[in-house]
Amino acid sequence: MNTTTTDAPARDLGHSLAGKYLTFRLGHESYGIAVLKIREIIRLTPITTVPQMPAFVKGVINLRGKVVPVVDLRLKFSLAEAESHERTCIVVVQVELASHAKALMGLIVDAVEEVASVTAADIEQTPNFGTSIDTAYILGMAKVKGAVKALLDIDKVVTAEP
Repeated sequence: MNTTTTDAPARDLGHSLAGKYLTFRLGHESYGIAVLKIREIIRLTPITTVPQMPAFVKGVINLRGKVVPVVDLRLKFSLAEAESHERTCIVVVQVELASHAKALMGLIVDAVEEVASVTAADIEQTPNFGTSIDTAYILGMAKVKGAVKALLDIDKVVTAEP
């Protein structure tokens, strides 16, 4: 069997990204974050607003004595704001900031789905949407149970400008 050289980057990408991902919903779309980045999942709790923040930064929460900033991923991704419901939650992740410091950050999501094992064969490169669309925060696209989920580089999602 002869493979073309264009298959090699896709194969390498799949092998480097294969693993377990926490999948969650924003609207009608599903996304995944590597489970190694997840610290915990908590109910939506009261958030203290901080003045002069971008609209997607909802404020901060007190998480067992630590002040943790909270980002609404719907707003970060320019999706319509939605009313919270019983499945809305905060996914607390550990991210690496531009300064290389590690920090906890809360992400408001519509609903957590599952922890999915994604194999190399299930991952494809992010499609080219055109030159004006930045997809640097998407690691790849995973096919999980017949659905396509964008695998997020959460470090880039939270540190990138909107």
